[in-house]
Amino acid sequence: MEKNLDLNTTKIPNELNLIFEILKTEEHEKIPKERYVDIDWELFLQQAFHHRLYPLLYSKLNKNNNSLVPANVFQTLADSYRENTFRMLHLCGEMDRISKLFLENDIRPLFLKGPTLAADLYEDISKRTCGDLDILVPLESLHLAEKLLINIGYEKDEYIKSFLNDWKWRHHHFTYYHKNGTKIEIHWRLNPAPSKEPSFKELWKRKRETEFGNTPIYTLGYEDLFYFLVSHGARHGWSRLRWLTDIHQILMKDLKWENVLKVLRMHKAEHIAGQALILSASLINSKIPNETVVLTTPRQSKKLAQDAIFYLERMINLHSDPVPKDIAKYHSKHLFTLMSKSQRFIYLLTILHPYYTDIETFPLPKKLHFLYFPLRPFLWAWRKTKKLA
Repeated sequence: MEKNLDLNTTKIPNELNLIFEILKTEEHEKIPKERYVDIDWELFLQQAFHHRLYPLLYSKLNKNNNSLVPANVFQTLADSYRENTFRMLHLCGEMDRISKLFLENDIRPLFLKGPTLAADLYEDISKRTCGDLDILVPLESLHLAEKLLINIGYEKDEYIKSFLNDWKWRHHHFTYYHKNGTKIEIHWRLNPAPSKEPSFKELWKRKRETEFGNTPIYTLGYEDLFYFLVSHGARHGWSRLRWLTDIHQILMKDLKWENVLKVLRMHKAEHIAGQALILSASLINSKIPNETVVLTTPRQSKKLAQDAIFYLERMINLHSDPVPKDIAKYHSKHLFTLMSKSQRFIYLLTILHPYYTDIETFPLPKKLHFLYFPLRPFLWAWRKTKKLA
């Protein structure tokens, strides 16, 4: 790792630093004993589960010297590893079923993460956790996909409130639950607006086919997968290290970096990729290809990487509401810094577009909904005033 990629990690807890050391070790390597000093093992487990790394940590500790890890801690990791393996096997079966269902009904599904990502990057589905199946389909197939899922027992989580079809760009997936415990997210975009991303047609053209069961499973090509992993991780502040280990693993693949850089440039994501590479190199000693120096040298990439350390210092969970006000404020600012100039301009324009909360604040007949555009600033100010009061 180049010296200029080093980050200030002095405030990261000892327990997380130990996790970094375990992730860095190769098979049958021993971690120095001094790394195990002053470890709060309860906090170590909390970090392992928060970052969704417990199966990978167990796998490495099981092959390396784990005598310095308390027996109850190692057993907890072992039990959770087995539970995760069963869960991943269940998802494999459901993935095969959904792929077959969609293909038979002329829906082209691209599986974004889940068991396919675990098998592809880790070569073992048991080494990565997965809570759901993320499936990208063309926007025009969204209604049919929902109908098919409901017909086989899934229920839609109606948490999205939309106005004037703003769901198409403010959001990027709908969520469905089955009584068998499976959660599915059907995407029509990789990320919410104002992200600039490849069209479904482009993604499908560059897709790869994998084998799970008896049905073809289609996944993103490596160039698009790298773009998706760095944009997804950045959008969540790299607050879970599982996303960073994905970057570490994909760097071991034989990527055609000329094509990767082309995708990144086209979609204004070079600085985001630079952030991911610097974090991965600094924290878990990922080997950065020479072709990517153009991504890691800009000051913006280094600053974005340093800003992401904030999330690791505090074990932040952005998925559980309510997010503390100071965390929400920092994350909102960080998301804005991730945007390119053109994306920031588009984002500021979207703020002027009415929200569903405007209807709740001041109900108007449907034929007068156009008035919400000029009324938007006043309704926002009214809500702000009431909140302060």
